[in-house]
Amino acid sequence: MGDEDSSGSSASLPKYLEHLPGDGKAIGVLTSGGDAQGMNAAVRAVVRTGIYVGAKVYFICEGYQGMVDGGSNIVEAKWESVSNMLQIGGTIIGSARCQAFRSREGRLKAACNLVRLGITNLCVIGGDGSLTGANLFREEWNGLLEELAQNGEIDKDAVQKYSYLNVVGMVGSIDNDFCGTDMTIGTDSALHRIIEVVDAIMTTAQSHQRTFVLEVMGRHCGYLALVSALACGADWVFLPESPPEEGWEASMCLKLSENRARKKRLNIIIVAEGAIDRQNQPISSEKIKELVVKQLGFDTRVTILGHVQRGGTPSAFDRILGSRMGVEAVIALLEATPETPACVVSLRGNQAIRLPLVDCVQMTQDVQKAMDERRFNEAVKLRGRNFEGNLKIYKRLAIKLPDDKIPKSNCNVAVINVGAPAAGMNAAVRSAVRVGIADGHKMFAVYDGFDGLARGQIKEIGWADVGGWTGQGGSILGTKRTLPGKHLEKIAEQMHSHNINALIIIGGFEAYLGLLELAAARQKHEAFCVPMVMVPATVSNNVPGSDFSIGADTALNTITDTCDRIKLSASGTKRRVFIIETMGGYCGYLANMGGLAAGADAAYIFEEPFGIRDLQSNVEHLTEKMKTSIQRGLVLRNESCNVNYTTDFIYQLYSEEGKGVFDCRKNVLGHMQQGGAPSPFDRNFGTKISARAMEWITDKLKGSQGAGKKFLHDDSICVLGISKRDILFQPVSELKKQTDFEHRIPKKQWWLKLRPLMKILAKYKASYDVSDSGQLEPLQHQQPQGELAPI
Repeated sequence: MGDEDSSGSSASLPKYLEHLPGDGKAIGVLTSGGDAQGMNAAVRAVVRTGIYVGAKVYFICEGYQGMVDGGSNIVEAKWESVSNMLQIGGTIIGSARCQAFRSREGRLKAACNLVRLGITNLCVIGGDGSLTGANLFREEWNGLLEELAQNGEIDKDAVQKYSYLNVVGMVGSIDNDFCGTDMTIGTDSALHRIIEVVDAIMTTAQSHQRTFVLEVMGRHCGYLALVSALACGADWVFLPESPPEEGWEASMCLKLSENRARKKRLNIIIVAEGAIDRQNQPISSEKIKELVVKQLGFDTRVTILGHVQRGGTPSAFDRILGSRMGVEAVIALLEATPETPACVVSLRGNQAIRLPLVDCVQMTQDVQKAMDERRFNEAVKLRGRNFEGNLKIYKRLAIKLPDDKIPKSNCNVAVINVGAPAAGMNAAVRSAVRVGIADGHKMFAVYDGFDGLARGQIKEIGWADVGGWTGQGGSILGTKRTLPGKHLEKIAEQMHSHNINALIIIGGFEAYLGLLELAAARQKHEAFCVPMVMVPATVSNNVPGSDFSIGADTALNTITDTCDRIKLSASGTKRRVFIIETMGGYCGYLANMGGLAAGADAAYIFEEPFGIRDLQSNVEHLTEKMKTSIQRGLVLRNESCNVNYTTDFIYQLYSEEGKGVFDCRKNVLGHMQQGGAPSPFDRNFGTKISARAMEWITDKLKGSQGAGKKFLHDDSICVLGISKRDILFQPVSELKKQTDFEHRIPKKQWWLKLRPLMKILAKYKASYDVSDSGQLEPLQHQQPQGELAPI
């Protein structure tokens, strides 16, 4: 097939999914261990990708138990078998803990059941225990077959024909407790459940001035506790990897009473179920409650979230993650040889990668060993830079040093919101303000964008002023689309009179254009010769220099939730197609990724021109679909994808051409995509990226030896963005050549390579370039400096 050498030739010769050797291969897919939201998306992707390349795909129901029991537990999957399951939590093929598979006798039965169906490719979705079991099974495979042949259960030819077993793992675990991957399937959805509860509890806690102790899952891993504490601004968090210092009882009570003294009406304490002290003794939520009541006399309540965190519908992130991992797993299986070690498909930044399964499991077990031996600093480091970074930022934002302990920089830093509102902006402002104060700066808030800056709507903002901002949607500071160009004189005057030494701009494409205008005006206005950094925040995700923007994930979840509801409304009527218009300007990110997360049949975007023949082909495709058991269709359209093929036009065309076969409905989602409470992803992304922006400003100001230095170089006026796996500060002047100014989008967009994925999963023929796949990467104990995972 010409794809044996995936290292040397991939640069010159692209490798496509449809050219991979799938014919005659049989793939078994199973979910094992604890369930996690998004597993169904992964199962669906494995089944449909496998069928697409010509392989047979089998469901192995009830995990390893089903593999041991065989019979009706192992059934061939059809294309329609995985319809309408993206939005369902848990796993529809069932999962079970299996004692029998732990014995060689059980694995012998399992091997026999697989060989009889010719299954030599295994895709396992589960935690580290499930993946360890799969690897042992793979290592024993040949010996098991020989034993089966000796016992006369299979013939000698089968031993030769099915001589090796390929294993690829995907990690499904809400705890995010697996080393080597940024996010495991189910973690983001579990965070959604936690944050929904926290937001609800906050309103009742404020009414009664209560303290709430919230216990979240995580017996051996504090990721959920840490990230939810970061996302809601909790007063205190207890983690298994980082127990509190001796005497924590007094420190915590002091912190809670200080917060009350600052007029804060509630306290939130988050506890991981596996929380321990420095002596490895458990710290229970009940113990914390008793302590608060006894020491402070605060009205205190305990809420244990339990299995709520495993339930509910998967978030957009988990659906896209599951779908991408599922496709990558099939590619890995098709490319595997007898020498290929078992691998885990994983996510770093926005890239799918493969890692050696054994190394990942070993490192995951090393964390537990370090905790058992009370080497807690090492345990935090082994969890990865992502976990370590979260913990560092949480501590900086949660605990304020007394004013006399903070060395003053004598610098004034202003924060401004520009452009349309985006969920997560307020979390970014809170983070910038608190990190700035911790770094010794005086922080100023600019109200109502560049308009407000020109009019002098600038006020000093303190630590307590931004309390409780993380969960607020929209922009508390107020934001406008006005560009600074018309008011440069007044803006320079205001910056001079308030002695502003640095500026953080949080916003979308207008913020980017505004930054360019301020950069161009530096020659004329000395007040602009200060460090300036832009933090991208827009639902459209169209800022050059960054793969992600604050607010896009919340909008994507709104689109996905709405599509789920709309699809359900068709379940009674049957034979109905919905045309849904999404926001995004000319950028098709929301339509394309929304289509992938909601299981759409088509998504029309500006970046991929389409004509009447494409529309006709889509109508024919839906007509064929209506003949199957799936009798509903979903079509997304980006608001500016084509000036003539409007939403109304497409709706009328589909209605006319589908007469007698299906009827049509249309829906314009509008500004509901900009509103609502920010998703956990946006709260944390906003918090982390804004903290990094503030650290950059502090470094620049420190280097200037006082507040008087002029900053004239391009590297002092930057856009902060995440690119592949790295966080980058890119001079705004260098980004000009990467920008399509007419359509307000970057010239190159990473997510376009995922477009064929959506089409393939919707049963279209499409060329999916898999040249980037195929490299088994070594597992790094420390990820590269500068890396920032999505959450």
